[in-house]
Amino acid sequence: MSEFLVSLLGERLVNSEKAEVDVQSLGAKLSLVGLFFGCSLNAPCKQFNASLCEFYSRFKKASEHKDNLEIVFISSDQDQKHWQDFLQEMPWPALPFKDRHKKMKLWNKYKVTSIPSLVFVDAATGKVVCRNGLLVVRDDPKGLEFPWGPKPFAEVVAGPLLRNNRQTTDSSSLEGHFVGVYFSAHWCPPCRSLTRVLVESYRTVKESGQKFEIVFVSADRSEESFKQYFSEMPWLAVPYSDEARRSRLNRLYGIQGIPTLILLDTEGHMITRQGRVEVLNDPECRLFPWHPRPVLELSESNAVQLHEGPCLVLFVDAEEEGELEPAKELIQPIAEKLMAKYKAKEEETPLLFFVAGEDDMSDSLRDYTNLPEAAPLLTILDMSARAKYVRDVEEITPAVVEQFVNDFLAEKLKPEPI
Repeated sequence: MSEFLVSLLGERLVNSEKAEVDVQSLGAKLSLVGLFFGCSLNAPCKQFNASLCEFYSRFKKASEHKDNLEIVFISSDQDQKHWQDFLQEMPWPALPFKDRHKKMKLWNKYKVTSIPSLVFVDAATGKVVCRNGLLVVRDDPKGLEFPWGPKPFAEVVAGPLLRNNRQTTDSSSLEGHFVGVYFSAHWCPPCRSLTRVLVESYRTVKESGQKFEIVFVSADRSEESFKQYFSEMPWLAVPYSDEARRSRLNRLYGIQGIPTLILLDTEGHMITRQGRVEVLNDPECRLFPWHPRPVLELSESNAVQLHEGPCLVLFVDAEEEGELEPAKELIQPIAEKLMAKYKAKEEETPLLFFVAGEDDMSDSLRDYTNLPEAAPLLTILDMSARAKYVRDVEEITPAVVEQFVNDFLAEKLKPEPI
């Protein structure tokens, strides 16, 4: 276990007294590590840190699992003094301030998109145990549910569900259905826009004879807002008054922002977290139930995924519909191979694959990342690290792409700043 932790965190951490902490000394009983992603200048991070300190203190004093848990702070501070001052408030160690490369690897590996964020991972394997540690601290202040691992959807959602005609149905009615778990709120403009599209998609899928249901999990700020918003929806909802169940569903899927549409298969296993993108890209629902595609055509609706981790983007000279197909076919086997490898390890793929033609979206991306106008152009873009990797060759072959991907994953490529 300690060998794995060293590969994940490095050999040395630091504590509030500026002393080095040997990662191998964190303890043989350690089974869970909470990675706290935050920044001293962020007010919600400061507030959460106070709550986490109380939680940590109680856990270390009273829990029978006190030796099984450690927290590690992963900072995005740019100023060392600010970082040091914030670290003074923490009873747990932190990744060294200067180890920015390791920090970015952790941000990408665990797909952190907002702060504060607390991700609990298995100390022996690094696999995610719970994405939304913020809700753990709020909902289980005594740590009685340690280690906060995932439960089956059917168990977490169990109970009565509402229809907008005030009738109720039991969650067992979802058995055998594809299910969309829809995290949304009336106060959020992108949520309302997605809801209008989703209503049409829902009806299209239902009319095609597919067993499909959606469960709305509200993030509204009042029951009145919930009722008003839910009146526009033809599907089911968790009662607004059942805050505990809504919170458990948020925790189960590690929700960091809304709108989010999680799609589940008929067994309750996740198909994709990108339901929002899929619905917007496929208004006729031809690809339902929207299994992840190895290669995406870059568009306005899926460009948001460029910010969720490193992405390979192959730019080609294509203006008409269908001209991107040869480019997709070129990189698809490599993308499929990578997806299969990480699916076997029950991990998310570390790289998304896109092809981009000649349009406003591609031009904007080239301008933003300061890429040359060449086509074809093979790139890997890491927006969160503000880094790019460019392979500018006369002919792009499957062998060239595969070597580029392998070199990136082995950290053999030198990044250029975005």
